[in-house]
Amino acid sequence: MREHVRAFVAAAAEALDLQAPIYEFGSYLVEGQNDLGDLRPLFAGKRYVGCDMRAGPGVDRIENLESLSLPDGIAQTVICVDTLEHVFDVRRAVDEMLRVLAPGGVIVLSVPMDFRIHAYPDDYWRLTPSCLERLLAPVSARIVGSQGVESYPHTVFAVGCKAPVPARVVHGVGHLVERFQASLHDLSGRLPWSTQLRRHLLCWLRSKGERRRWREMFATRFVVQMQIDRRLEHESLDLSHGGLVSGGRLDLQQ
Repeated sequence: MREHVRAFVAAAAEALDLQAPIYEFGSYLVEGQNDLGDLRPLFAGKRYVGCDMRAGPGVDRIENLESLSLPDGIAQTVICVDTLEHVFDVRRAVDEMLRVLAPGGVIVLSVPMDFRIHAYPDDYWRLTPSCLERLLAPVSARIVGSQGVESYPHTVFAVGCKAPVPARVVHGVGHLVERFQASLHDLSGRLPWSTQLRRHLLCWLRSKGERRRWREMFATRFVVQMQIDRRLEHESLDLSHGGLVSGGRLDLQQ
């Protein structure tokens, strides 16, 4: 798991007050990433079920994401990060996760886009923001965004919420993006000075596109689409305002 992906899940857990039971699909902890890949500490005291197609560290249930053995509506929160690129029938996998998601439940997704081919069981897809938006079309609220160069981001993120959309989700959307961008600002500041200097110098030896990818590595933009109870409609008016760190953008569509 990549640091910024974990930061996105952490921001969602806090800002949206994600509820239990929590089901993570693709929970196998790859050797050397036990601390970074383990999302359970972000949900201390909450029931957390790790699912993957193979047994191993971090896995509580063996599940095939294309055909889950779980009953409808069992999960209040579904997490599937940096996993869908390894699932051949992506549409069926997302439909299955939405099936097991309870009314008012939240699904959190991330996929790599500008990223090397990597294995287990194989690496099939690179999904765009438009693709995740279409995959989450059945839900009533969607937050879809990306990080990196807008025309070719390195990572795509999405959050979906089934109707009825809870007030805490409506309240938390702006905070989610603000906290995520703040985390990215912190991550960029923690890069060793030697790494920053080396990359800065190497940028001038590379193409214009490569320089732009480095310059905009931590830039984000998100689009929020909501169909919400009219009693909560006024809550969404503040979503496009607030303390976004430079490089972040949040747009609202109703």
